[in-house]
Order: sequence, then structure tokens, then C-alpha cells
Amino acid sequence: MRPGTGRTVPERIDIRAAGAVVRRDNGEIALVHRPRYDDWSFPKGKLERAETMPFAAVREVAEETGLRVHLGPLLGDVHYTVPEGRKLVRYWSARPVDGGFAPNDETDELRWVSLGQADEMLSYVHDLDVLRRFAEVGRPTSMVVLVRHAKAGNRAQWDGEDADRPLSPSGREQAARLSALLPLFGPDRLVSAPLERCRATIAPVAAALGLPLDDDPLLGEKSYERDPDAGLDRLLELAAAPGVTVVCSQGGVIPNLVSTLVKASPHPVAIDSSDVPSRKASTWVLGFAGADLVSADYYSHPTG
Repeated sequence: MRPGTGRTVPERIDIRAAGAVVRRDNGEIALVHRPRYDDWSFPKGKLERAETMPFAAVREVAEETGLRVHLGPLLGDVHYTVPEGRKLVRYWSARPVDGGFAPNDETDELRWVSLGQADEMLSYVHDLDVLRRFAEVGRPTSMVVLVRHAKAGNRAQWDGEDADRPLSPSGREQAARLSALLPLFGPDRLVSAPLERCRATIAPVAAALGLPLDDDPLLGEKSYERDPDAGLDRLLELAAAPGVTVVCSQGGVIPNLVSTLVKASPHPVAIDSSDVPSRKASTWVLGFAGADLVSADYYSHPTG
């Protein structure tokens, strides 16, 4: 902080990169060896032009390991200095879906190791910090990807039923971007509040993945205002299903739902429950262990 201003000075970042701690079902995680540096690390790499962090993480894991992965909880950022300047690397937990390793120009070996073995093998202190965060978060038993609908047309200029109010042109663009972002988390099912603007927000995801899109009135504002406990119970029912459920809802529902889950959780979820953001076309990725929230990551833009 600058003396006397009360404002945080943003750190200059010269290089941005992203990667993942990839864990398979038996608990082992993937480490890669880079012959150029003779080191062991998590798969990661620099962002390409106009690329955002989650897309870079999935691409770089594929390039360095041959594995297609789905992202889980965010593990946070590490900062360090390289000859080119200050570097930031953002890491996720991830699970492998398919693929297999073959030596390439960047990595000549991949090993699946236990957390204890990884602690011994990793070459850098900052990677040990990522490993610690991964161990603290663990692997959720399920995830709910909670999306606020994209921008809709002006209510004052719409003379039909409000439930039928469609997305605006910018809202359709946001929905198109979400149709690229949300598959990174590996959705197994899609649920929407029964409003046109909610359904239209994730309909492109349903089309892209070939999944049905189910309506649920309990997750819309009108029902939630009448009975928030019923809405919470419904979300927990969805969270109890294995895998990943995408839910599209409204600004009158999402902040209260997330706040209630954070307050009830026995786990240290680092979210201010009194100030839960929910921009249009934003996403909360919620990780659960049974009925308890264990992680909550906010993506304020549909590009990630």
C-alpha cells in the first residue's frame, strides 16, 4: 500500500501462466519433468494471445501431459521472478477425462505420485505451496456451477410476460462465451429457473454437449422469495448428485444461496458472506463434500 493513500498498488505482472494439479481417482497426482530445466513441476504454461486463465490451464495440461481434463476448485496464484520479469501462475485442481502421455519437446516424463512423493520431488518452493493448498481443498464429491443469466432486453420496453423476456444481443454474446467456458468444468446435467433469459443463457451449452435442460421453479426469484429454504434444499439435492450440475438462476437468488452455504459450512471457505457478487453472466463454481461447501470460486466474466 502507498503511504497515506489507503490504496493497494497492483503488482506489475510481466508474464501470465496457468496450470493444474491433476488428480486421478486413486489419489495420485501428475508431475512432469522438463529436460530443458531438469525439474519436476505441475503442468503449466503461458497464456496465448487473447486467452484467459482457465482455457490456458486446460490447454497447457493437454500439451504437456496428453490428458484432457476438467477443472475443479481454484487453488490460487503463485508469483515469482524469472529473467523476463515478474510471473504469475494460476492453478486449478483438475481430473483427467481421457488421453495419455507421450514425450514431447517440453516434457519427457510424467509420473503419477502420492502427495508425500510430490512433496519430495517438486523442484520449487512455490509449487510446494500449491501442493499444500491442494491438500487443504481436497477433491469435492460434487460441484454445482451456479450461473446468473446473461443480459436481457430492457424490462420497460418489453410488453410481454416478464418470464418470456429474451436475451439482448449482448446477452446472446455472453451466452455464446459461456458455452465455451462451462464445458471446462465437465457438466453432467443442466438445470434452469423457468425463465426464457435463464434457459437461453445455458441452452448453447446444452446444445454443445447434447445434454437435456431441465426447469426448476424453486431456483427462480419468485419461488425463492416465498420459500428460500425450499430453494436451498433443492440446491443441496442437486449437490448430492455425483459429478457436476450447472444451474442458471437470477440475481435475487444467487447471493443469498452462496452466503447461506458459506455461513453453514464447517470448512474455512474464504468468502465474505455479507458481500457475495453476482454480475450478469457470472459464475460461481461451488465444491461440496456431501452437503457441506468446501470451495467457492467466482468468475465475474463469461470468458473466465
